[in-house]
Amino acid sequence: MGDDGFTVGIMTQKETFHGVPGILRPFKEYVEAKGLKKADQIVYYGVPGTCTPFIELLGFAIRSLELEQVYVPMVDESKAKKIQGVPEVGMQVSATAATLNPKVLVIMGGLSMPNVPVKAEQVKAVIDKHPGAIIIGVCFMKMFEKAGWVKTISFDLLIDANIDPVEVIKK
Repeated sequence: MGDDGFTVGIMTQKETFHGVPGILRPFKEYVEAKGLKKADQIVYYGVPGTCTPFIELLGFAIRSLELEQVYVPMVDESKAKKIQGVPEVGMQVSATAATLNPKVLVIMGGLSMPNVPVKAEQVKAVIDKHPGAIIIGVCFMKMFEKAGWVKTISFDLLIDANIDPVEVIKK
């Protein structure tokens, strides 16, 4: 294992957190520590609808950094949209198109789900288009590992959360 915490494509667990803050705080701390400048760009890639609320949560967590935040549906960069703050609401994907010049790429685990038509190699090709960008993965339930994506994509940071069990109570 190298100093970067990786061993054979799998990141070694360093810390354990809980709940939504356990996803957002480490994300913000990591991005802050990278010394990005105001208006540097962070681009999130995810499945429309499913990943979007999580992307907006992540965006809300780093709003004070004043980065330009962009959402790309799936891996189609021609459909990139700006993420903007809405007073008293939070961060929202807007209809405003965005030109990409990312310093950080955030790959959402929904892309690796079995019924989503995106392959790890497609994401790797997108990553390769942005040399030098920091690569962050955010997934649930070890999805990147289950889908084998950790063998193809070298994440600089991987946040993997559990949402199990889900309890539903009815009257």
